Amino acid sequence: MDQKTTLITLAETLAVHQSVTHFAVSMRALGKGDFFKKLMDGGDCRTATAAKVLAFFHTNWPADLEWPADIPRPKTSKEEAA
Repeated sequence: MDQKTTLITLAETLAVHQSVTHFAVSMRALGKGDFFKKLMDGGDCRTATAAKVLAFFHTNWPADLEWPADIPRPKTSKEEAA
């Protein structure tokens, strides 16, 4: 799965779980609501932005929602140090 598809999948999964739109997830992650729409419309993003959004998902993923099995979950700095 490519990076763009990964971010869209995580956004859609979280949005459904929280009964919000991907616009709301985008606002929470980046402070602007159009990020995932741009990706869905064929746009792209910088590597640093993708890393920031992925870190947002990792940090804010609900405990009662299973992380998608086909997407590797990033490690925290504590996990990397161990």
